[in-house]
Amino acid sequence: MSKEKGFPLSWELRMPKMGESITEGTIINWLINEGDSFKEGDIILEVATDKVDNEVPAPKSGTLVKTLFKAKDVVPVGEVIAVLEVTTSESKKVVTSSAVETLPNKQKAPQPRATKTSSTSTSISSSPSSTFFSPLIQKIAKEQHISFEELARIPATGHEGRLRKSDVFNYIEDGRPYKFAQPVTQDPTAYRIPQLKFDKGKGKIIEMDRMRQIIADHMVYSKHTSPHVTAYVEADMTNMVNWRNANKKAFEEKYGERLTFTPLFLEAVAKAVKDFPNINASVDGNNIIVKEDINIGMATALPSGNLIVPVVKNADQKDLKTLAQNVNDMANKARENKLGGDDIKGSTFTISNVGTFGSVMGTPIINQPEVAILALGIIKKRAEVMETETGDEIAIRSMMYLSLSFDHRVVDGFLGGSFVRRVADYFEQFDINRKI
Repeated sequence: MSKEKGFPLSWELRMPKMGESITEGTIINWLINEGDSFKEGDIILEVATDKVDNEVPAPKSGTLVKTLFKAKDVVPVGEVIAVLEVTTSESKKVVTSSAVETLPNKQKAPQPRATKTSSTSTSISSSPSSTFFSPLIQKIAKEQHISFEELARIPATGHEGRLRKSDVFNYIEDGRPYKFAQPVTQDPTAYRIPQLKFDKGKGKIIEMDRMRQIIADHMVYSKHTSPHVTAYVEADMTNMVNWRNANKKAFEEKYGERLTFTPLFLEAVAKAVKDFPNINASVDGNNIIVKEDINIGMATALPSGNLIVPVVKNADQKDLKTLAQNVNDMANKARENKLGGDDIKGSTFTISNVGTFGSVMGTPIINQPEVAILALGIIKKRAEVMETETGDEIAIRSMMYLSLSFDHRVVDGFLGGSFVRRVADYFEQFDINRKI
């Protein structure tokens, strides 16, 4: 062999073996295009198997002459996948005008071919779009029971929007906010949203942050999934208001905790949930799962304006002091953006205190996979007609509207109406002589 330096040499790049049991790999994408030069160690392409995703580095500096397979093709281990022209110090130029005909083994390189569909194929017919998922991602999804519709919604950080293993695990750690994503129906008789073009006007464009996108998807999914019905009642809050006003200072001095209305609301709601356990449920296909624990979520606004739902676990088992501690702790964490994953997981029923924003009442959207959500309006003094032993009288009372949105698939009007009325009854029957 010639010892002349700097001459190019044709080089077969083959599908690498990435494990003892690995017989094939999937080309995720080519990072170097045909005709592009590269340096030794540069990543030429990314390859995936059902166990790991790998980057394939250049063996030497040179040029990519020809790729023999495309992205998403499944290729056997050892198959030639590209022809390179590399520079070596121990060879002379042997490349002619036809790179395929000048391979060292003098054999013609295989032409790209369509791979048959198999258990490791990345052509996913059940996927809602043409999104590509590597075999490793598919394996993780299978182990974690993540659907393709859910995978397609996970924010991807890989090259050209490819979903990486770290993206999936970060998503799982965040509590899987798209867990209940459903495929779009292909039923030809189903109602289809007309593709109308609206003049959306001009103005400042603000891109949704990640949390706002999650909220938007969650709300749209909830309205799409659950047939919402809302029931309203009003409650006389006078006894509770007067008791809190008279005891909040002593409560803080004794326990070191502020006494807001929220722990009082949680206490009453937990009692009502115990009275009507079927309101503390979720839907799984044709099954209704009635939860044993009563974990109440509190819809809370963050400094960014986004909404989050911290959860008070086992609210029915806690006294007022502990409920106040939990509420204050969650509120402080929310304000400081310090809520952890466990703080927002596991709710079985949610309340939304729209009264804190001055709203008289609201029509809340169910926090999936729950079947009901309670909105509490502003407490406002009004002149009310009261029945007394001496007849009807007009008195100034502190009144509040309650509105319960419920999933009419599993909660009918009787259950929904009875539950929200029971919450109002607990509010009205608050013991004005209660000791702290």
